[in-house]
Formats: sequence, structure tokens, C-alpha cells
Amino acid sequence: MVYILGGWQSDFARTWSREGIDIADAFVETVRHGLDATALDADEVETGHVGNFTAELFAGQGLLGGFFGLVDPVWDGLPTARHEAACASGSVALLAATAEIEAGRYDLACVVGIEQMRNVPGRVAAQHLGAAAWNGHEYGDAEFVWPRAFSDLAEEYDRRHGLKYEHLMRIAEINFGNAKRNPNAQTRGHSFTPAHFTADDEANPVVEGRTRKMDCGQVTDGAAMVFLASPERAAEYARKRGVPLESLARISGWGHRSAPIPYAAKVRASEGEPYVFPQVRRAILDARTRAGVDIAGVDAVETHDCFTATEYMAIDHLGLTGPGESWRAIEDGSIEIGGRMPVNPSGGLIGLGHPVGATGVRMLLDAAKQVTERAGDYQVEGARRVQTLNIGGSTTTTVSFIVERTAA
Repeated sequence: MVYILGGWQSDFARTWSREGIDIADAFVETVRHGLDATALDADEVETGHVGNFTAELFAGQGLLGGFFGLVDPVWDGLPTARHEAACASGSVALLAATAEIEAGRYDLACVVGIEQMRNVPGRVAAQHLGAAAWNGHEYGDAEFVWPRAFSDLAEEYDRRHGLKYEHLMRIAEINFGNAKRNPNAQTRGHSFTPAHFTADDEANPVVEGRTRKMDCGQVTDGAAMVFLASPERAAEYARKRGVPLESLARISGWGHRSAPIPYAAKVRASEGEPYVFPQVRRAILDARTRAGVDIAGVDAVETHDCFTATEYMAIDHLGLTGPGESWRAIEDGSIEIGGRMPVNPSGGLIGLGHPVGATGVRMLLDAAKQVTERAGDYQVEGARRVQTLNIGGSTTTTVSFIVERTAA
């Protein structure tokens, strides 16, 4: 088991360029806050990992592992690495850190997810993010690649099972509502009218195809970090701070799958299969198998909702409903806080925000908060085990974790 000692998340409503800070400043600030939040000393950390997608494009910056040396002089010599898997970059960084700990190389790791995205115009940001599609081979006619790709996913669900736009809009409404409870959410101060959650061309204009403005996750500056530890180091940490080991969260299961990069190839391969994205389903089940649980043992989910269609897909792939029946869990309130399986109590990518490289780390941090009853106003009552689902590209990379209370 790998334990989560704690961490920290930036306020996703911030725009770093307006504050005169760059991605390195934000990195240093995030890690120092994390050290303070966990009462750890920098010299206790043995390895560092960064999840980031496109710092070269947005900030002209590579080699982000070198930022650890800016945090504290003691980290001059710390082994570090940067990991990229589009929107799943943060989760892949977490996987690398857990593998090092499980192999016995190190006992305490710092994992940071970070992305700066609001320092360029929206269309430029969309072009940068399009690097996760197969450049030159797909969506060359789209102005906004990912709204178009997930419009195609909505079309696919409609073709296979039927799809009502009101169900997609209910997903958006729930996530924006949950974000109101989260003091770090990008949209916590936003106001909406009922017309925003309809196919009203003025209140909710079309972006690409079937994707409208309210279907979309946010373009966000943000960072999140966690400290991961071996069982021995976690026990030592608990002893020194006078807290029971049972008060800590742990990663009890993980799933990691990849698929060919073209969206169309994935969909063609799943024709006639129960799930649109079989590798997403397999990553979910792999995590549960390793944790020794089934869906009945999961109390809440933090899932990828870069668009409402993505969450609609996640609902049935997670097994909340049968394939093609995600609408049932939306209509009966299952995915709401207080429902049988709350989805994105944090607000998700739509409500909380989506700094791409940070999202997987933020999900894990929120899962840890939930199972240790530290999620504040968005706490799911009785949550002892939470599953994350983080997707890169058109499900080209999928990573899922099971996070549970140590005594669960």
C-alpha cells in the first residue's frame, strides 16, 4: 500500500499572469504550502515527480523537474522527473511515484501536477491542447479540437443508445452546483439562469457540433500536490505527529490502460461491444480488482468531465448503470451529493476547473480529503472509499485509483 500523507491545491480561480507570477513561481508556492499543510520538512522527501502536459507551448518551459530545486536548497540533488499523458499527466506522475515506493527505492515522494493555460487567447489555448489528438491525421477541419471530439462521442451515444441533451445539461448543472461548495473552484462565484442549461443559442452557444459552452470544462491555471509514503514511513509520520495511522488515506488499487491515439479507431474497435471505450472500462475494473472491491464498495467518484459527454460515458463505464443507460443515474439523483454514488462532489473539471497536468493529482487529493473527512462543505457523508477516473486525449490514456481510509 502507498499512503497519502496530505497535500495542497491552489485556487483554480486565479490567473497567474495577472498576478505577475509564472509557472515556476506557482510550482514553488504550491509545494511550500504542501510542506506546511503536512508539517513535513523538505529534507524528509526522497524523490519528486511532476505531471504536466504543455508547459513548452503555454509557457515556453520544459524540464519542470528542475523546479524542485527552487523550493528548498536541500533539494539540490533530489531525483526528479516530469511525466506527460495529456489530461492524465498528473495520474501518470502518481503511478511513477507509487512504483518507486513499491519497489523500495524511496519511502517518501512529492508529486506535483501543474498547468498554466490562461496566459494566451482562447483559440491559441485550444490549438495547444489539440496536441493530444493525432496531429495532421484527425480533426484538421475543427477550430476547437476537443469540443469536436467529444461532440463525436455524444453523436456515438446517440447512434448506439439515444441521447437527450437535457441529461448532459443536468450533469453540468450538478457540477456547477457542487463547485459552489468548494472554496478552490474556478466557477464558485458564477451565476447562471435556467436558460444556460438548455440548447439556447444565446445563453449556451454552440462551440463545435453538438458541444455547447455549458458542456465544456474550464481553461484553468492551477496546481495540486500530494506526498506519498511507504507503510513504514507513513507509520513513522503518524507516530511523530501524534495521529493514528488509521487517520491517513491510502491508495489500495490502480488501473492504467492505453489505446491507439485516433478517436475513430477506438470507436470502430468497440462496435458491437457493450462499452464505447473498453480500455476505460478495463482500467476501472483493474483498480477495483487490485483493491479487492466491486462497485458496491465505492462511496463516491472523482471523474474526468472535460465535457458533459465525457462524464456521461464515465457513468456507465463505472458501472453505475448498464451500458448506454447513464441517463438513469442522472434522472434518479444517484450522482448527486446525497445520492447512491456522488460523482464529482468537488465540482469536477466543469465546475472546479481543469489545469490539465494538475487534474489527476487534484482528483487523488480530493479523494483523500473525502475518505479522511476533510472535504469541508462538499464532504460526502460516510465516504470511506473513493475511485478516481482520469483520461488523457480521447481515452488514449486512462488511469484510475482507489483511495480508502486506512481502517476501511
